[in-house]
Amino acid sequence: MAIAFRSPPKGCIHHTDRGSHYCSHDYQKILRQHGIKASMSGKGICYDNAAVETFFKTIKAELIWRGTWDTRRQAEIAIFEYINGFYNPRRRHSALGWKSPVAFEQKMA
Repeated sequence: MAIAFRSPPKGCIHHTDRGSHYCSHDYQKILRQHGIKASMSGKGICYDNAAVETFFKTIKAELIWRGTWDTRRQAEIAIFEYINGFYNPRRRHSALGWKSPVAFEQKMA
C-alpha cells in the first residue's frame, strides 16, 4: 500500500522485524525494484521495533479490545478504517511533535 499510495522516493528505508515474510525473496525483490532499502532489526533486539510495538498496543486498546466482529472480513475492514481513517490522518503522536503521521509525512516531503 505504501508503494501504491505514497510512491516513496528511491533510497527510502523500510524497517521491519525478522519475520519470514519480510525476509522472503519476493518481498525483498519488490523493495529493490522500487529503490527501497531494507532494514531489519537485530536478532533478539526488541528495542528496534519499539514504535511498531507501541502501535500494536494502541490499536488493541483503542479498537480490538473494544469491539467484536462476526467475520474476519468485518475485523479486517474495521482495522483498515482505523488505520487509514483515524490513526494515520488524525491521531496525534508525541514522537512526531504532536502531529498525525500524515501531517508529519507532508511536512517532511
